Formats: sequence, structure tokens, C-alpha cells
Amino acid sequence: MGAYSRAEDTTVEAKQAKSSALAQVETKGMPLVTREITRQWTIEDSEALYRIEGWGQPYFSINAAGHITVSPKGERGGSLDLFELVNALKQRNLALPLMIRFSDILEDRIERLNACFAKAIARYNYPGTYKGVYPVKCNQQRHLIEELVTFGKPHQFGLEAGSKPELMIALAMLDTPGALITCNGYKDREYIETAMLSQRLGQTPIIVLEQTEEVDLVINAAKNLGIQPIVGVRAKLSTQGVGRWGTSTGDRAKFGLTIPEIIQVVDKFREADLLNSLQLLHFHIGSQISAIQVIKDAIQEASKIYVELARLGANMKYLDVGGGLAVDYDGSQTNFYASKNYNMQNYAYDIVAELKDACAEHNVSVPTIISESGRAIASHQSVLIFDVLGSSDVPNEEPEAPKEGEPPIIWNLWETYQSINYENYQEAYHDATQFKEEAISRFNLGILRLAERARVERMYWACCRKIVKLTREEDYVPDELEDLEKIMASIYYINMSVFQSAPDCWAIDQLFPILPIHRLDEEPTERAILADLTCDSDGKIDRFIDLRDVKSVLELHSLKSEEPYYLGMFLNGAYQEIMGSLHNLFGDTNAVHIKLTPKGYQIEHVVKGDTMKEVLGYVQYDVEDLVEKIRRRSEHAMQEKRITLQESQLLLQNYERSLSRYTYLVD
Repeated sequence: MGAYSRAEDTTVEAKQAKSSALAQVETKGMPLVTREITRQWTIEDSEALYRIEGWGQPYFSINAAGHITVSPKGERGGSLDLFELVNALKQRNLALPLMIRFSDILEDRIERLNACFAKAIARYNYPGTYKGVYPVKCNQQRHLIEELVTFGKPHQFGLEAGSKPELMIALAMLDTPGALITCNGYKDREYIETAMLSQRLGQTPIIVLEQTEEVDLVINAAKNLGIQPIVGVRAKLSTQGVGRWGTSTGDRAKFGLTIPEIIQVVDKFREADLLNSLQLLHFHIGSQISAIQVIKDAIQEASKIYVELARLGANMKYLDVGGGLAVDYDGSQTNFYASKNYNMQNYAYDIVAELKDACAEHNVSVPTIISESGRAIASHQSVLIFDVLGSSDVPNEEPEAPKEGEPPIIWNLWETYQSINYENYQEAYHDATQFKEEAISRFNLGILRLAERARVERMYWACCRKIVKLTREEDYVPDELEDLEKIMASIYYINMSVFQSAPDCWAIDQLFPILPIHRLDEEPTERAILADLTCDSDGKIDRFIDLRDVKSVLELHSLKSEEPYYLGMFLNGAYQEIMGSLHNLFGDTNAVHIKLTPKGYQIEHVVKGDTMKEVLGYVQYDVEDLVEKIRRRSEHAMQEKRITLQESQLLLQNYERSLSRYTYLVD
């Protein structure tokens, strides 16, 4: 109930595929949430409700205490109670919101990706190798890049730079012999020269030509420096992507060269006696490719281009399949835009098999396969934990029976309320809505008093509550009642900024799994949307993962006085941190790197979140100057006897103390 989707994000085919997959999903240990009202709630109910087995395996699950557990090494053993971990970190003065990065998950993702390609290479007797690169743009945080380089060493895992600053990171941080640095994005002479000169340091940079203007820059730099570069071309494939980034391919794509332009590159490099430098073909058909058929079509087209470049005399050695390896955010295993209908192993099989067949057909040496799978590597490793500060609810008291002399409209609503049942709730909703609208008209005409209007509205909400309870037990809900669940939903105020910690939720309607990290052995009786700390009406989350489509409300527990209620946002390790904004001057959150040990866990790194002083500095305020302004105003106010000395000192004390503290609310 209450599900909806945006037409530009969700194709009819994707929604149909998602629905058709339900029976398959149910047979894989992920039953739909259908239960008897009288049965006691179990952790299995919570697993099904929040789709944990779908999106969380093998890293997240629920233990017998009703807490989320994290298994950072997947099936290799060892787990942590996330609720207990958060409480332990709070005791170390790490306030919420808190980003927890699990180093072992990052390592496991790299190992899984390499293992999948190794298995595919062995299965198809592929005579080449695989060398992945991590796109720095997905998450540029230094500690994460350091860990990624360390974990990638056994696999000669490299880095991809999409800009000059990212190239600076890649050149300095990557110290793995034989690992690649793919150089994408807009390039000037300095970018190209820096990349080429890094060969003298033992690096293997591949300059990927994405604009025709870059060709002459590379040729001239090669002549001036006396260095033979390693060069690639990015092709604009005709294969159409899917989802939000589906239009990033084709002749009018932002980056890449058309087939005629690629032929011009070959001719220019031949004329400059640099054709041996042309060694790589690159393509990218968009991020989060949810349908495996799109990947198959793209690799089929790209493999033909690769073979033809080799036949034209280019010294072809590498094929970079770009990014796009998707993450199953909603756990439905479909081609829905927030899911994927394939796994990592299917992905590797299809790429390896197609490349081998295409090269064998024309007796061309197979390439080293490169992928830029940033989302699939970085998403799972971090979890954002935040607390609920309070809630705003629609009136929930039971209505009182009308008294003699009260207006007929109140009696009519009371009769409607008493008569609501499974057979007539749709008609009752129409009647209640009509009576409410009539009451507003009568009030505006001066016929109805304010207290009487309040009585009408309380009865109206009581009718809606009764109707919602009935519709929750129905398999089908009429379209006109779909929005009622959202209208009746509570607003849970959360201690975070959507714009800082989950900007894609606001900007592109990205879905992330969100759920409580404790009390999962209790039935969540409330339906809510989430509102952040910013004073922006868009600072909310009202789209949540669901098996069938997208939910407009999230099932949560009622808040208990003096007890914290923690929510976790999962799979948000790619893009969110670096794209966050300082809306309302809410800064970076506290972050901690956790590594599993035989004795439990150890804290590898603590990165303190921004203080108010720091965020004010970002927008060019001098904190000492601000303090001095307040001091002077306080002195002036004391002279005019508008403030006492004690009050002045308290104001200054609070002002200076606030500047040194976290930008979020601290209990």
C-alpha cells in the first residue's frame, strides 16, 4: 500500500519484471510479509519486511536479540552486534550521526570481484588476465583509498582518475607494481604530461582519449618529452543503457568518440608513428546497469570494435568495460532501477565469454580486461547510523460520542466512524472526506464554531485510522486510498542532513535500505516518513525499498521516553560522502573505521566530523572576529543595562563552546 514510482526512473518493463520475480524471491527464503494478526512478531518477520536477505547478504542479518549484526568478512566468519558497537562508540565520545566503515567488507568486495573474473577466465580458458581499477570519484576519502590500495595489491588492483586532482591522488597513493592508472575526464597539457612522466616512476598510466582535442595534446607531449605513452580511446557505443544513466550513451553522450572520430585517431597516430601507443578500448554505458542484457549487448559491440582496431594495426592490449556493475538496493533481484537481475559472477562470465569468442573468430590476441566497478566495491562497506529525535503524529485519540445539541455533521461523522468495516471502508472514506470538506465550508461561512470544527477533524482522523488498519490486511487497495497511508504517517525527526549524508536521495530519488538497528524482535506499529535537521522542505526521506515497487512510508517502532532509537542507512558508501553539501551548515559526520579481530574488533581510524568553527570557515567567516562582535555587543548591552554581567558571561561561554562542537545535535 502507498507504493508509487516516478515514470522517468521506472519503466513498465522493469516493474513487470519485478512483479514476475516475486514467486522466485519467495522460494529463496524471502517470504512476503503476510501473517496472522494474532501471531507474535519474530525476527523472521523483520527480515522479510526490511528485505535484509535480499540486499544484505552476506554482510548483514538479525540476531536473536533483535539487533542488526554485521559479518564484515562475509561467509568466512566473525560478526559484530551493530547496536552494541554504536553504544560502545558513543562511550568514546563519538556522537551520532556516525559513519561506520568496515574495512573487511571493502577487502571482501575486492576479493569477490577478482575471484569472479578468475573463475570466468578458468571456465572459458581465457588466455588473458583481469586487472580492475577503482574509480576514485566514488569515494575519495584518504583512509578508504589507502585501504583499497593495500587490499588490492595481491590482485594488482589499480585506480581510475576522472580529473586532475584525482590523478594527483592516484599517482601518489598507488604503489602496486603492475597496477594500472586509467586517466579519464577532461585533460589539458599539464594533465597529460604529468601522466606520461609518471612512467618514469614505475607507474602504468593509460591516457584515455575522450575528446578529439586531446589527440594532438598527447602527440605533442610524446614528442616533447620523448616518452611513448600508453593511450586508449573511449567509444560512444550505440548500445542504450537503462535507468537514470541510460541516456549517457550514444552519439550525443558527454564523453567518448564516435566511430569516425576513432578512425581519425588511428590515422593521426599512424602518421605520428605512435600507433603502437594505442593499446586500449574503453566504453561506459552508465552507472547502476540493472539489466544483464544491456551489458551483453554492450560487450558484444565493444568486442567487435576492439577486434577491428587490432586489425587496423593498433597495438591493442586492454579493454576497459567501464563501470555499471549494479548494487541490489532493494533486494528484489530484478531489472528494477534500484536492483539488478544478475550477480557478479554472471557479469564476469558474460564479459569473458564474449571477448574470447570475438577475438578467436579473427585470430586476435585477447585483451587484459579492466573494469571500473566503484559502486559495487564501495557501497557495502559503510553504514550511516543516526538517532530519532522525536515525532509528529496525526491525532490518535478515540473520538467521543456526540452530545445532544451538537451539529448534525458531527453526528453524521460519528455514524460513519462506527459503521466502518471490510465491506464499506472505501465508501466510508468518501463520506468522511465529504463531511470534513463540508465542515470547512461551514466554518468559513461562520456557521460552525472553532471547537466544533476541531471535533469534526478529530473524528475524520479517527475514521482514517480505522480505514488504514483495514487496508493493511487487504491484498489490493483502491488507487484512491493508496495515499492514505502516507497522509496518516508520522514524521520522525532524524539527527542528520539528507543533503550532507544522502544527497542522492534528494537529487535523484536514490533508494537506500533504511531500518532500525535494534528492536527487530518487536512489531513496528508506526508508519513514518523521515525529516532531517535542515529547514528545507526537501530535507526528508519518503521513498523506501519494497519488494513490489517503492514504499512511501517506513514501518518503525513507537518511540520510548528516555530510550534512544537508532536507524541505519545501508549501502551508501559510494558517492554520498563526497557529494554532500553544507546545507544549513551541517558538516561532515563523525566517521570510524572498524576492523574485525579474533577478539572482536579494533578501531583503525577515527575521523572527527566538522565543528561549527570549521564549517563557518568554509564560508569565509573568521571565528575570532565573530566572538569579538558578540563580546562588543554584550558590553554595549551591559552599559545600557539590558543584560547583566552574569548573563553576558553565560552568552559568551555558550557561544564559544558551540563553535568548537559538532554541527549536529548531541544528547
